[in-house]
Amino acid sequence: MDSDVSDTQAAEGDTQATDETITQATPETDTRATTGLIMCGGEGSRLRPAAGDTEKPLVTVGGEPMIDRVVAALQASSLTTIVAAVSPATPVTAAHLAEIEGVDLIETAGEGYVADLTEALAACDSPTVTVTADLPLLTAAHIDRAIAAAGDDSLTVCVPASLSEELGLSAEPTHDHDGTPVVPTGLNIVGDAGERTAVWRAPRLAANINRPADYRVVEAWFDGDTPTKF
Repeated sequence: MDSDVSDTQAAEGDTQATDETITQATPETDTRATTGLIMCGGEGSRLRPAAGDTEKPLVTVGGEPMIDRVVAALQASSLTTIVAAVSPATPVTAAHLAEIEGVDLIETAGEGYVADLTEALAACDSPTVTVTADLPLLTAAHIDRAIAAAGDDSLTVCVPASLSEELGLSAEPTHDHDGTPVVPTGLNIVGDAGERTAVWRAPRLAANINRPADYRVVEAWFDGDTPTKF
């Protein structure tokens, strides 16, 4: 049976978060994820109108490739192992990551996100933190909070769809959670026990760069050209 967590306490840097009730307590367990897996093998075709032919993980946001920001967040967290899954669609990303100390590479077949994720997870310890390469505002606080909340469960971290819309970000894909539309953030824990969902009002996690409009919103924030707060 699924167990769900509604939790909107702010992680570091989440300036618009508000408090809500946690509907189920964090499980008491000594099991914690120690491995972080970055999925960076997608073609990123939806972002090409803004990024051109640059491989999506290497698209520069705030003067730095998105993948570098994600790696930095993972390295600053409690995780001890960081792995990046690349594919034939991201050879330049693979070469870039090979130069970063402390990041191991897994080459997947590039047969789609789910297939590549399954292939990469087979080489990782469980539970594993999984994160997409297009979350440039991800912080170590987000990661450690998810680890603590999950224990040895699987955890899907979402934000309310209304938050994405408020920020001018694409709210997709949208799922129903307890009658509220939510958007998966790309930050998850893959564990061995139950499956749960955490809904956080976390503006920085809502900044998943999928489309040109998302890119423009985040770039404007870095440039100081918008009242939007992350």
